[in-house]
This record gives sequence, structure tokens and C-alpha cells, in this order.
Amino acid sequence: MTTIQLMACIGMVVGFFVLLGITPSDFTEGVFRQITSKPKSLRDEINESTQRKKKFVLRREIEESQNILRMTGREAKFPAICAMSLLLFLVGASFAFLLGNFFLVPVLAAGMMFIPFWYIKLTAAYFKKAISAELETALSIITTSYLRNEDIQTAVEENLEYLNPPVKNAFAEFLTRIKLVDPDVDAALRDLSTKIDNAVFREWVAALLTCRYDRGMKTTLTPIVAKLSDMRIVNGDLENMVFEPRKEFIVMQILVLGNIPLLYFLNQEWYDILMHTPMGQIILAVCAAVLFVSTAAVIKLTQPIEYKR
Repeated sequence: MTTIQLMACIGMVVGFFVLLGITPSDFTEGVFRQITSKPKSLRDEINESTQRKKKFVLRREIEESQNILRMTGREAKFPAICAMSLLLFLVGASFAFLLGNFFLVPVLAAGMMFIPFWYIKLTAAYFKKAISAELETALSIITTSYLRNEDIQTAVEENLEYLNPPVKNAFAEFLTRIKLVDPDVDAALRDLSTKIDNAVFREWVAALLTCRYDRGMKTTLTPIVAKLSDMRIVNGDLENMVFEPRKEFIVMQILVLGNIPLLYFLNQEWYDILMHTPMGQIILAVCAAVLFVSTAAVIKLTQPIEYKR
């Protein structure tokens, strides 16, 4: 009976989409845009900017994902991420509904809705590591050339072919601008600092701007580039430190989830109590909530360390 009701609900929703002429992508994009662009009072704006008041968790995750996609050049995938999030929300709610556990419905629906945004965070961590490694090489060879010829345009031209995207794309745009669009090197450098979201890179560009008016400041470039090497070493040590705790966390999650079907074979009565009584259903809902919250905390705590001034 529960399955029939669920199928009827799905059919009714699909019918509404067809009658109103709304596509799922338009619907999901509208829903998530409404969440991120919700009008707020001036007091709320001030509290959020001063970090006195934290943003709503869903809105914060959506905005962070948008920033990551923008930084990695994948902005076009945001509607697909929103659609997947809404689909997983419905899958989680439907699965809990089929189990007959109404306490689990909001927990499973909300938890599975965050999975696409957590995936974006994980991919961003690897992207930032790759960017940092490429920046270390690029800034090192460009700095060496600049210290020799004291001309940033020549230094970039000499080493552009040795760079890899997306760092190469940023420096190629810099050369194109000063050669074909606007010869103002200072303005091009300021624009270059916005192309890559890295604090050390912005500091290097700022030092480079200073060097154009004070040649004695060239000695500050090499120590700035060395910060990238320091961060790589620190992140390598951090990765080794968190590998075992992360593995233990994954094993514990598998054990918690695996104990549920295991009870079915070990003790049928215990399984029935867990699945079909209010107390057992509440315990399952609490365990699911703990799993989702702990997963979010682990993802947050195992992000690569970034240099900040």
C-alpha cells in the first residue's frame, strides 16, 4: 500500500510538471536561487558580514559550491548539481517512507540533499592542491627570469610554454591584454591577481607591482614563492596525519550501517524492534543524523591548509 501511494504521488508530481510546462532543471534552479537570494534586513547583512550571525547551513553550502564552481570554471554545472541535490532529497525521503519510518524521512532527505555539495568540496580540495603545485613551479621560474631581466612581460613570455592550465591561461590572458588591448602593465597585473584564488599568488602580484617602482624590493619575491613550498610540505604532513583517522571513520560508518541488516540474520526479534517500533525508528533516525553531521565535519576538517595573511 505504501508503494502504491508513493507511485501515485510521483505520478501526480510528474503530471503537474507536464501541465504547467515546467522542466525539472528550471524548477530546481528557481528553488535554489530563491534560497540564495532571499531578501534580508540591513541588520542581518551587517551581522553576516561581521560574522556575528552564521548563514543558514543550506545557503552556506550552496554559496560555497557556487564559489568553488566559479573558481574551477565549472559554473555551467551548477543547475545539474542543484537537480541532483533535489533528486537525492526525494530519493532519501521516498526510501524512508518505504521503510515506514517517518522519523527518518526528514533526516535522510536533508542528509542526502547535501551529498552533491560535499562532493564539490572534495573535488575543490584536489583542485586547490593541483593549483598550488602548478603555481609553485610557475612563480618560481617566472621570478627567476624577472630577477634577471627586470621585465615581467619578457619573464612571462620566456616561460609561458612551460606552464600548464589554468595558471598558463591566466598568464596568457595577461600577455594578450598588454600586447593587444591595453599596455598598462599595472592594471593588467591587478587584473591578473583576480584570475587565481590563492593568497600567496595575490601577495606575489602585489610585491611585483611594488618592484616596478622600487627595484630593491625584488628580494621579497623569492621568499613569497617559498611559502608555496612550505604549504605543500605542511599539507603533505597533514594528509599523512589524517589518513588513519579518516580510514577509521569510514570503517565505523560501514559498521554502523552494516549492523542493521546483520541483526536480521542474528536476531529477528531485535531487528523487528529496531525497524517497526517507535523507539527503534527514533534510534535509526538519530544514528542517521549523526552519520550525516559527522561526515560534514570530517570533510570540513580535512580540507587542505591555505596560507592567509
